[in-house]
Amino acid sequence: MDISVVIPLYNEEESLTELHDWIVRVLHKNGYSYEIIFIDDGSNDKSWEVIQKLHQSNPNVHAARFQRNYGKSAGLNVGFEMSKGNVVITMDADLQDSPEEIPELYKMIHEEGYDLVSGWKKIRHDNTFTKNLPSKLYNSVNRMISGIQLHDMNCGLKSYKSDVIKNIEVYGEMHRYIPVIAKWSGYSKIGEKVVQHQARKYGVSKFGLSRFIYGPLDLLTIMFMSKFGKRPMHFFGVIGSIISFTGLMLLVWLSVDKILFNTTGIANRPAFYLGILMVIVGVQLFIAGFLGELISRNSPERNVYRISEEL
Repeated sequence: MDISVVIPLYNEEESLTELHDWIVRVLHKNGYSYEIIFIDDGSNDKSWEVIQKLHQSNPNVHAARFQRNYGKSAGLNVGFEMSKGNVVITMDADLQDSPEEIPELYKMIHEEGYDLVSGWKKIRHDNTFTKNLPSKLYNSVNRMISGIQLHDMNCGLKSYKSDVIKNIEVYGEMHRYIPVIAKWSGYSKIGEKVVQHQARKYGVSKFGLSRFIYGPLDLLTIMFMSKFGKRPMHFFGVIGSIISFTGLMLLVWLSVDKILFNTTGIANRPAFYLGILMVIVGVQLFIAGFLGELISRNSPERNVYRISEEL
């Protein structure tokens, strides 16, 4: 199969049929074999009923429905697991991502050899104050921290080599940083394509300003987990050892100073309490690293969700 189109959604009943028909027109025009995978993230409107009708009329439509709302990352993760295409395209269900971009995104993976291609909504049709300006600041910080030079890391319109999405895990709110996860998994050929951004036709945005608060924390989590997730002792153990050793040397110096130069009592000197504190903190960090090693070897699956129906 050439292409799997993965579409996570939440309360998008009005746009689904139009989006499906648009995708099918583009794929048929270019002669691609395909599947469309809808992941209903616990919608409380008639989205699932619409998807069932699309499945009945088009055998290339597959879907899964969550029992409740788990978030976009869980939806993408399930969609990735279900996909069978050589190239996987992800897009939002609100008609703001144009299916006309699919052929070029496919070619960049299939012919130009990219592992991942992220869309860049260079010209946006969003509210400038609440989305446009914060998004530019947000992406600038992301580029500085991650080293990946993408202008719009959180764009829902992306294409992936199948091997990439089968070897990464997306959980929590980490869908914003799939390029970072891919990079740290060894997929370094990451490209970018300017894509059309459509004005929202139906419904309202499901994302608020909270993503700009939690986003940088999620990025730091990914950076930490990428480097030390399987070896926490390398982080906590090293820092703990340095702090403990420094505190111990401080206490040794105070003892030698007292014995050789008969200075005032050790307990009356602030450096004594600083040394003790450093030893205690260092030992605690070392123990944290040791416990982290135990946990990392016995950690359960991060993605825990229940699918109520599947097509």
